[in-house]
Amino acid sequence: MSVCSAWFRKCPEIVRAILLGALIASVAASAVQARHRHREPLRHHRLLRGVDVSHYQGTIDWPAVSRDDVAFAYVKATEGVAGRDARFARNWQGARRAGIRVGAYHFFIFCRSPRAQARNFLAVAPRTASALPPAVDLETAHGCRSRLSGAEMRRELNAYLAIVEARQRRPAVLYVNAQFYAAYGRDLPKRAMWRRSISFTPSRSWTFWQYRCRGHVTGIRTRVDLNLARASGFKRTL
Repeated sequence: MSVCSAWFRKCPEIVRAILLGALIASVAASAVQARHRHREPLRHHRLLRGVDVSHYQGTIDWPAVSRDDVAFAYVKATEGVAGRDARFARNWQGARRAGIRVGAYHFFIFCRSPRAQARNFLAVAPRTASALPPAVDLETAHGCRSRLSGAEMRRELNAYLAIVEARQRRPAVLYVNAQFYAAYGRDLPKRAMWRRSISFTPSRSWTFWQYRCRGHVTGIRTRVDLNLARASGFKRTL
């Protein structure tokens, strides 16, 4: 410590300059990170804004949501082979009555019967022509004892999709986070993609983009996921 103190007294200007430079660099880096975390993507007429919700959002004032530039909503219906969201029916009906285009999603759990999961989803989600296509939330294979290969992942997912798409009479939408896409992106069947990317615009093609996970929307008292949809893909494929 005494050596450092002596050196500091001899060269105070240099030390202060180094410390000031480090502080400026740190502040700049934090500002860039904050801008990426909280930025609002460039909005224009080719993008539509939406939310995805579950019982975690509690009671939602859907008319107020519709007035806050929200054109669509995905509502959690089911999870795994038996889980059912307690607020699905109220959210589905409330969004529709408010003029918001709504769709249902299922949280898929790997290494659990895909056929039972499909039956669970279909028992809850209505088949309505004006609704968004059914979506399946693919995150981690946390239900498995060991990591699935790409072929194993696709086999389970295809078994689920075959049943759901036959009943719903339309292709499903695949929701994937960055980790799942990095691990299995090449093995996914060709479907409309719903990409989660909080920091940057997804590099690959997407129909939906979840760009914020703790956003604010009028009519929803909790934080909520915010999404964008390409208007062209929204009208053509959805």
